[in-house]
Amino acid sequence: MRALPWPPPATRGRDLALAGVSLAGGLIMHGIDFRADLGWRPAVPVGWFLVPLAAVCVAVALRRVATRTGLALGTVALLGDLVLGGSVATSIIYTQVLYDSCVYGSVRLWRRLLGVTVGLTVAVPLAGVVLLRDWRTLGLGVLVALVGLLPVLTGTSVRQYRDQAAVERERATAERERATAEQGRAIAERQRAEQTARLAELDRRQAVNAERSRMARELHDVVANHLSAVAIHATAVLSVPGLDRARVDSALRVIRENSVQGLAEMRQMIGLLREPACEAVPPADHARAPADEAVRARLSEVPVLVNRARAAGLTVRERVTGTARRVPVAVDLAGYRIVQESLTNALKHGGGEAELLVAYRMGSVVVTVTNPVRDGPDGLPGAGAGLIGMRERTVLLAGRFSAAAEDGQWRVRAELPTTEAT
Repeated sequence: MRALPWPPPATRGRDLALAGVSLAGGLIMHGIDFRADLGWRPAVPVGWFLVPLAAVCVAVALRRVATRTGLALGTVALLGDLVLGGSVATSIIYTQVLYDSCVYGSVRLWRRLLGVTVGLTVAVPLAGVVLLRDWRTLGLGVLVALVGLLPVLTGTSVRQYRDQAAVERERATAERERATAEQGRAIAERQRAEQTARLAELDRRQAVNAERSRMARELHDVVANHLSAVAIHATAVLSVPGLDRARVDSALRVIRENSVQGLAEMRQMIGLLREPACEAVPPADHARAPADEAVRARLSEVPVLVNRARAAGLTVRERVTGTARRVPVAVDLAGYRIVQESLTNALKHGGGEAELLVAYRMGSVVVTVTNPVRDGPDGLPGAGAGLIGMRERTVLLAGRFSAAAEDGQWRVRAELPTTEAT
């Protein structure tokens, strides 16, 4: 069987249904002539009792929409019913009015009702004893307590329970909102941490790529010029018939010197790239650890490069202007490598001679290498990494670099800013 529909709580339909049920019950009580015996019963028609009954039922219907109005209407209806002789139905329904007034009314209202009902419970029997001088009137106190005080106490207890439950619900809602906010902040923190980790990983990969590029550039700069000299002299030995023993020995000495020097500089460069290797250096050699190794390739060693290029067959005119001085290690190394790469290119692609100018200026060092451009195809192919490496070294030091052909001359110029070493 399907349950009968019933209006949900806290709706006007339920209030009207409760008022209707109260009216039906009151009519049944009047139909069986069930009335209280208060000691007087005026000779009035039974129909007159229906007026206060209907009024108190209307008060029940107004319990939520107009609590004070319902209480006033119900109280007037009860007093009218008492004047007519009193009826059980109106009194019982009036207890519902008092209960609803405490539950749905304001705090001030239920406090006043509690004080009034307690006062009436005490005052009515005392007044009966004083005025009627009959101790049996003390029983009126019980009747007033049942009709007035008990519904007020019950409604007050329910009201306090509901208020406490509402406070608990609000507290639980606030706790849920706080927990949701904390969870949101935790999610945001986790997302920020993940994003930071991703950025750190990207930075690490970029650093690895940059380091690989630097290693490739260093390997090219260190080894390329020596291998070029080796290839040129080996080609001369193999391609020119009838060389005397002295010229063959000279070419082989150049080949050996460049091979040994290239291997030594490659070992030095690998040691620099593995800079944390200080732990492998004996304590007595700490003074000659990577800090000293890093400055071996420096501008003061340019004469060694010039002599090596001359031994390889390149005529080099060297000139230094200004006062040679200490410059930062990065500038020293960059200048050395630029001179090395430029002389190597002049040997590979030039006309057999080159002019080197190292100018020490206020706040900068300028390296210029000029050589004639060879007519016809080059003897050795190039990958173009040398010019790229020289340009990158200069740009990393915030300098200016140019390499171009002018009037049959290939000119490389690098201006490297310096901060004077102390």
